[in-house]
Amino acid sequence: MKKEEQNDARNPIEGLLRMDRMPHIWCPGCGIGTVVTSFAEAVKKNNEDLNKLTVVSGIGCTGRVAGYVKLDSFHTTHGRAIPFATGLKLANPDIKVVVFSGDGDLAGIGGNHLIHAARRNMDILVICVNNFNYAMTGGQVAATTPKGANASTAPYGNFENAFSLPYLVDAAGATYVARWTCLHLRRVTKSIQEALNHRGFSFIEVITPCVTLYARRNRLGDGLNLLKYYYDNSEIQHGADTKTLDIDYQGKLIVGKFIDKEKPTFLDAMDTHLNEVIGDDYQLYGRLNDD
Repeated sequence: MKKEEQNDARNPIEGLLRMDRMPHIWCPGCGIGTVVTSFAEAVKKNNEDLNKLTVVSGIGCTGRVAGYVKLDSFHTTHGRAIPFATGLKLANPDIKVVVFSGDGDLAGIGGNHLIHAARRNMDILVICVNNFNYAMTGGQVAATTPKGANASTAPYGNFENAFSLPYLVDAAGATYVARWTCLHLRRVTKSIQEALNHRGFSFIEVITPCVTLYARRNRLGDGLNLLKYYYDNSEIQHGADTKTLDIDYQGKLIVGKFIDKEKPTFLDAMDTHLNEVIGDDYQLYGRLNDD
């Protein structure tokens, strides 16, 4: 085979993946790889400078993303992806920082970090892959498990109320909020493109199948069955009131872009305030004042 033909046979996103770590460990039917594909497509379409793009993940199935993308990436401890990402952004405001992790990591043990990053309008993008359970550790009830769903710690059905993640981050102060399923590949890609260009705290929830645990325990079938459920039950409502976005067990899924607004970022607010208080002696954060 000629060299040109070999190059043509390469996966279109191979340049953004650590191919020496393939095959990946995600289960057949899992939607995480699909979301990674959307992310890679968004990075390519935006012509992002790969030297100024960083991915941070926590612990869990989605936490493995940091190890597979061919970028500066960090696999952090459970629930600490967002504060780690915050430190990166404050250390080098010129880079784009993407947090790529799961609902258990971000909204469970990392919940406080999530709401405070949104409150501060930190200039980072958070992609939350939501599969409704703690999949890597055995399928326990998570902060997003729908009421009535079966889980390893709720064999008779979950009786706890779940977080509506778009409502949570909107109420906390996020300035870009969207929700899709991994069936909506192109729309996920477009949202990531927009969020990468948005200044402020951006949050994209992507609902994905967990075939091995959540679907099996709830007898929902395989990955194809779940994709058909997304197809039949997803309703696009751009600009929907985030108070109306609760997810019922096997109920309707309201998806779309809900919030897209401008507001001073954390560093903008800090510079403005300290410049007013200190005056000309204040040095703008991350750069020298013009002489």
